[in-house]
Amino acid sequence: MTRMLLIGPPGSGKGTQAERISDRLGIVAISTGDIFRFNVKEQTPLGIEAKKYMDAGDFVPDSVTNSMVRDRLAQDDAANGFLLDGYPRTVAQVEYLDEILAEKGQSLDVVLQLTADDEELVARLLNRAKETGRSDDTEDVIRHRLELYHTQTEAVVSKYDERGTLTRVDGIGAIDEVTDRVLAAIETTVRSAS
Repeated sequence: MTRMLLIGPPGSGKGTQAERISDRLGIVAISTGDIFRFNVKEQTPLGIEAKKYMDAGDFVPDSVTNSMVRDRLAQDDAANGFLLDGYPRTVAQVEYLDEILAEKGQSLDVVLQLTADDEELVARLLNRAKETGRSDDTEDVIRHRLELYHTQTEAVVSKYDERGTLTRVDGIGAIDEVTDRVLAAIETTVRSAS
């Protein structure tokens, strides 16, 4: 059983790698971004609220996000392990996740950070916006999201680094190369923990 967190700046390939890791390890990938986008598309009350923040490139408030993640981790498919993508993004969310897991006598096994240069990320996201027509991927919004990542989410990275549970993986390169680096890092981390 593997319980893990995949963290990295917008455009670092978290979604792509989460899918691949989840397939290889047989665990469910839980992406807060996917859950938000589903709710926006379905125009649920959560989706309507979340869309305001997403379109501005801001984080959806912790209260909404925390409740959603708690509900998601309680579902049967997360019982045998999971990969979180896009959560936690703040230190308060780290503490909330610790509480959720502690209630079940669990903790994270692996925390991986995909790293990449900001200019590379801006180029990637602008290209993705052209291909997919995502309304939240304008250059101003992308740069704002990167700024938020550096000012808020870097504190999350530091928190896990202080605990000795963080492993950094270079997120630049061909998708298969990055996947190989990620899987090798997971194997090394899990082996050294056991």
